[in-house]
Amino acid sequence: MEKNRTPAEFQISAEQILLEAYERKDEPLNKTKVNIADLEELHEAQRRQRQEYEDALRRNRLDFGQWMRYAQYEVDQKDLRRARSIFERALEINSHHVPLWIRYIDTELKSRNINHARNLFDRAVTLLPRIDKLWFRYVQTEETLANIIGTRNVFNRWMQWQPDVPAWDAYINFEKRYDEFDNVRKIFNQYINVHPYPETWIKWTKFEDEFGTSDNVREVYTASIDVLSSEKLIASFAKWEGFQKEWERARAIYRFGLTKFPESALLNDQLSQFEKQYGDKDGIEDTILLKRKKRYESELKEDPRDFDSWWAYLTLLEDYPVSVQREAFEKSISLTPIEIEKYAWKRYILLWIRYAVFEELNDEFEKTRDIYKKLTKIIPNKKFTFSKVWIQYSDFEIRQGNLTQARKILGFAIGSFPKPKTFKHYIQLEIKLKEFDRVRKIYEKFIETYPNDSNVWIKYAELEADLNDLDRSRGILEIATEQLNGTDSINDIWFKYVEIESDQREYGKARSIFKRFLESNKNSTTIWIKYALFELGIPTKEQIDQFEKEQANQDEELEFEFDISEESKTRTRQVFEDSLTHFKSQGLKDERVIILEAFKKFEQVHGDPTTISKIEKRQPTVVKKTKTLDDGSTQEYYDYVFPDDKKLSKFLENAKKWAKQNK
Repeated sequence: MEKNRTPAEFQISAEQILLEAYERKDEPLNKTKVNIADLEELHEAQRRQRQEYEDALRRNRLDFGQWMRYAQYEVDQKDLRRARSIFERALEINSHHVPLWIRYIDTELKSRNINHARNLFDRAVTLLPRIDKLWFRYVQTEETLANIIGTRNVFNRWMQWQPDVPAWDAYINFEKRYDEFDNVRKIFNQYINVHPYPETWIKWTKFEDEFGTSDNVREVYTASIDVLSSEKLIASFAKWEGFQKEWERARAIYRFGLTKFPESALLNDQLSQFEKQYGDKDGIEDTILLKRKKRYESELKEDPRDFDSWWAYLTLLEDYPVSVQREAFEKSISLTPIEIEKYAWKRYILLWIRYAVFEELNDEFEKTRDIYKKLTKIIPNKKFTFSKVWIQYSDFEIRQGNLTQARKILGFAIGSFPKPKTFKHYIQLEIKLKEFDRVRKIYEKFIETYPNDSNVWIKYAELEADLNDLDRSRGILEIATEQLNGTDSINDIWFKYVEIESDQREYGKARSIFKRFLESNKNSTTIWIKYALFELGIPTKEQIDQFEKEQANQDEELEFEFDISEESKTRTRQVFEDSLTHFKSQGLKDERVIILEAFKKFEQVHGDPTTISKIEKRQPTVVKKTKTLDDGSTQEYYDYVFPDDKKLSKFLENAKKWAKQNK
């Protein structure tokens, strides 16, 4: 059936569509404004608001955002005494909550209660001395108040805890701002003991270079090399001497460094650069390049299959003529590895790839293509292959505008030598090109090759869901549940299935899937707990309707946020009860303990004191028992006793007594 592609008689512009949508949009709902007429009404409004906050905190006392909002409300009411009381109550619950301390301190500062704020700072840093944020705020506040001595005292207290590098840097910058350079030197003396790294010494030398004398810099460098022999420090020292035009000193330091670190690429490279600037051509060749070149050539003559040395040798030749580099590349790939093991071939293959990149950068595209063709034939593909080679080859053809050839390369690779990395690259290529039918065919081949890889099934289903083809996505996951049934990765499939349905707000279908999942492995505590949490995260119909109404009035996609309803909590509790009933019937005590613990954590977060008390009373106790073995001896063991079982036992005992009395 052919589509009619002739243009419509009347064309609709984007401007008309937007204008019509703007004219039809609903008026925003205005919140009713409440006017307070007298003091009695004000007190009543305050009482109601406080009651709301208290009720919310009774439901979840760990909601520190609610505590801070409650305190801010009292601040807004000019009742700082109540606000302090609220902050202190919150700190009794969790005195390690840093944002709470910060808000408490900021409240006192905004109210200009400086001494109160200082007291809070002292309490906070005494309790949490390793939290740098509190110290930073403390010193920032004192410095803002122009209390320089107080700021220095706080820094000194902080440094006693040997904090991380940013704290020391902040202390040094503070003293520099007030030109207390002797204090800076004292700090550096402590700094290098706590953080004895080259970077610390180099910071000191930079300070002396800026505010001291060249003799001071030289003394620091000398001391650093005596204490900490580091190639980085030696290189920095020599470079600084070069800036001072002390070229002989710099050269001597470089040579000293090379005697200690003869293989140091940093020192060799810097000395080479130094000789280029201040030496002659012969000096450069004799001291650095020629020496290294000969050393590599000697090593490669002894072991021509030392591919690591070939790599370093090729790096050394990067500034040489192209012909010299090409000759070295040909020699480096002339001998294949002796071992037929992938790890032995990896470095060898990387030399080929580097050769291909080298020719491409020199615009030798035919040579590049020939290198890739030879490489694909040299690899022992029947035993192992390298996805990187096929991917690099196809990317090269794409850069040359040969998309068809690139597809042939990748198609041949996944058909003859399938590797997950190659499949994924091919899929991403076709997704970028919006060729989704091709993507589906590649995924089908991927699944055919790796039928037990849950990630492949999941990615395929996600693709179809992203394309809004939900029926196809569901079909893929249904097949996956059958294909992977009994494997370790089947859980991933079920969870993804539930996630996709939930993302579409198809909570009924998601619940049915979870029940099927549960039937497949009913003795798994993980599945029961996930199921319970799933029920907790399902919004009510009213919440969904409200969200869809808000979404209809917005041009952008809104994030679906909702409060957990009592209906959701009831469903969650029912799932926990069902799981306890099941594990009790199966006599699985360890599983019951796990479920009861999860149930308790749920009530602690979402319950009230009554429900928390009930679940805590249902927690088991551990008792010591004895049993008689086959040989007549006894053995002690530990067992769980559940209060629920005691109640049932008592009920059965009473029932037997009643039956006996009425006989």
